[in-house]
Amino acid sequence: MIFIELFISFMKIGFTSFGGMSMVPLILEEMQAHGWMSAEDLTNLIAIAEMTPGSLGVNCATFAGTQSAGVLGGIVAVAGVLTPAFTLTLAVGIFFAKFRKSRVVTHLLRVIKPICVAMIFNVIITLGRDTFFPGAGVDFYAIAIFAAAFAMLKFFKLSIPTVIVTGAALGLLCYGIL
Repeated sequence: MIFIELFISFMKIGFTSFGGMSMVPLILEEMQAHGWMSAEDLTNLIAIAEMTPGSLGVNCATFAGTQSAGVLGGIVAVAGVLTPAFTLTLAVGIFFAKFRKSRVVTHLLRVIKPICVAMIFNVIITLGRDTFFPGAGVDFYAIAIFAAAFAMLKFFKLSIPTVIVTGAALGLLCYGIL
């Protein structure tokens, strides 16, 4: 019975939230309503989910399901939280395959593509401004680390994990943590 409840609870979370931190109140409500976790447990869950690779929703589902009903509970909770995304993606894929040649879809994609590019550039500009120009100053270390990472990727063709580890090491050195 707990497996069905876990699946339905996390499926509700997947359908009614937009990922990230918007899931937290829903997860808290579901966990406390079923008596699966306390508020303190949820705080630990969020801390662990935020510092592990992967999406917050999948990480929370894995941890909460495992805490509540073991490994099988974790698998069921993850299946529940992923069901909405899988269902919607499948529906869009079927729709797109069926109407790919449609003039309306072609025109919509001509509008959607530049909007997506603009949204990505907006994130880059916002993060760049906050990273390179914090407050009223200039963070020369951040600019140098960015330039080094860019050079490692563009000119030396190093792998992304190598660039990430190197960038992290440079950050630790530059900011005096090591």
